[in-house]
This record gives sequence, C-alpha cells and structure tokens, in this order.
Amino acid sequence: MTGYTTLIDAQTLAQHYQDPDWVVIDCRFDLTNPDWGYASYLQEHIPGAAFADLEKDLSGKITAQTGRHPLPVEAQFIGVASRLGIDSSKQVVVYDTNVGEIASRLWWMLGLFNHPLVALLDGGFTQWKKLDLPVKSGVETHKPTQFNGTPNWDGFATSVQVETYIHSPYYRLIDSRAHERFTGEVEPLHPVAGHIPSAGNLPYMNNIDPQGKFKPAEEIRKNFAHLMQNVTPGNVVIYCGSGVTGCLNILASKVAGIEGPRLYAGSWSEWIRDPRREIAKG
Repeated sequence: MTGYTTLIDAQTLAQHYQDPDWVVIDCRFDLTNPDWGYASYLQEHIPGAAFADLEKDLSGKITAQTGRHPLPVEAQFIGVASRLGIDSSKQVVVYDTNVGEIASRLWWMLGLFNHPLVALLDGGFTQWKKLDLPVKSGVETHKPTQFNGTPNWDGFATSVQVETYIHSPYYRLIDSRAHERFTGEVEPLHPVAGHIPSAGNLPYMNNIDPQGKFKPAEEIRKNFAHLMQNVTPGNVVIYCGSGVTGCLNILASKVAGIEGPRLYAGSWSEWIRDPRREIAKG
C-alpha cells in the first residue's frame, strides 16, 4: 500500500493537508498541564486538523492495576477513530508540539489496529510554524466514518509477559525514559524510581537532532543495534513511564528499518503497582 507510514515533512504535508482523503490530527499535550494542549489547539493549529486528547481519547480508565495511561478498550478507540474521520481509505498525519512524543501514541495505536497509512509530522507544529505555513483557530472536525480496524495484539506486551522476559536471554527490554530516570536518580512522575531489571536504556530523545527532527535512519539503527545485540526485533519490548513516549522509540525503530518491537503499554507506572515485582537502579 502506497502512502506515508513513518514520517512526513512539513513541506509535503503543506501540499496535501486539504486533500479529502487525508486526515490531520493535533495531539498536543502537556503531562504537567493537561488542559494546555487543547487550549493551544484552539488558539492555532494546522488548518483542517481535528484534536485528539491523550487522556480523554487515547487512554482508558485507570484502575488499581493499570499504569497512568492504559490503552482504551477496543470499542472506545474504534469510536474515537470513527469520530476523527479515519477509515481504511484515509492517509492520517499526526503531530504535536515538536518531536512527536505524544502524537506517536496515536501513530502506534492506529498501527495496532492495522491502519498502516499514518505518519508523524517530523518536527511537529514547531516546524510548521517555522516555515510560516498556514494556521487556523477554533474547533475543526472531520466527517465521521466507520473505523473497521481490528487489533493485532502481537504488538503489545503485558506485565505477566515482561515478568518472564527479564530472566530470558532471548528477549530484550528497552527503557525509553531519560537516563537519570532509568538509573533511579530522579523520578518526577511516579512514587518509585528505577527500572525493570535487565532493561537497557535508549532515551527517546536520542532519536532527535538539535533541530527537533528525526536523525538519519543509519544513526538510529546503530543506537538500537547496540542494545538489541542478537535478539530478534519481535522479542524486543519497549517501555517508558506510561506507554506514551515509548511509542516514539517504536516509530524510530521503524524509521531505521527495524520491524517488530512491541510496546509494554503499562510501562513503569503499571510495573510498580505490584510491590512483588523486581526493581533495579543504577
């Protein structure tokens, strides 16, 4: 299937954002200020873009067992995608403020539901504005559709599975958080610091250049190869704090030509819910 499945640059999107078979979704969000993203969208956004909220649209109900951003149930996400105007014929482009650490969650979720035509705007709204491309204010919506995607759970890892993987040489865990959070030196969001035993650390920002765009594929590939060693991509499980920024590492792996890493969507915030689970520091 032809189309954009990883990244798209602002110049290319500027040529297509008005096409009837393209759907643009603004995913801006601030974990420390949940209302900021929608307020910024109302002020200005890419013309024609609808808004998807990380916590209201792309996450499910938090329980005593889940992490901070559990996946929504299947029917909920199908309803969200349908409301956003997404169906099998649509090329979807997602973006957030800059590098894509929030928008990549929607990119990954659509891929989980077997919708391949979804790409992240490289450099985000910051790059769009830098090029002085058109913006619009207020609320915009797409004509609702019937999203018929079905989930492929092969791209998803559970806590029970991860508990077995930490003791197996045939699996590799990759933590996407900043290094000081991985080592347990600081933990600004969760009550317990550290990482899952046997995990390696590849901060998602290591995929991004100083201009806020993705680094060349070969450079990204080297970063992953160093951690993966001889483990097959399908046995690589990526996690982060709550199953959001880890999606950017999965996108980066695909940019680098590495197909198959899975997401532990519960991530650190779910792992530490059970005090019996092992924790490592350093």
